[in-house]
Amino acid sequence: MNDDTYNMLSAPGEGLYKEKGSKFIAQAFTVTSEDEAKAAIADIRKKYFDARHHCFAYMIGPDKKTFRSSDDGEPSGTAGKPILNQILSKDVTNVCVVVTRYFGGIKLGTSGLINAYKTAARDALDNATIVEKTINEIYSLEFEYPLINEVMRIMKEEDLEQLNPRFEMDCYLEFSTRKNSASRIFERFGNLFGVNITHIKTM
Repeated sequence: MNDDTYNMLSAPGEGLYKEKGSKFIAQAFTVTSEDEAKAAIADIRKKYFDARHHCFAYMIGPDKKTFRSSDDGEPSGTAGKPILNQILSKDVTNVCVVVTRYFGGIKLGTSGLINAYKTAARDALDNATIVEKTINEIYSLEFEYPLINEVMRIMKEEDLEQLNPRFEMDCYLEFSTRKNSASRIFERFGNLFGVNITHIKTM
């Protein structure tokens, strides 16, 4: 497997699990920041305002370093962690899964809760559409106009698309490349005297 790819949802998914009168409604959807996740969770709380619990987990970024889970009042470890574990087992990121519980009057116990939240979360992720994305590095190039032919030759050879180009006496453009190719391309442009290459961001 390439180390510059990751999986995310291209379409959301919903899941449902019922046990002893309790109903667990799960929703899996794309988020790209913690603020986006928090806003979406707040919207779900409003939509299902009469539900007892809104447990969730989210994971953000190709490196999967940003994540959080919440039991939202359920016994510790019975909801948020099982939801997060389903995200991990699906190997997806930039995703938030919220499981809303309507209590049915009968307690399910620790193992029953874990199974309910796990099953509902898995159902939502199974019903979502998952696609593979590449991790891309975005760079800018700054150079004087006489260097344009040499710059464009490398752009063509590496099959790079120009982004935000500005061609005057001082030229500027940006390009995106897969992470696995980035160091080679950076070196090629870096070896061109008079071309200044700068890393902008990772996407």
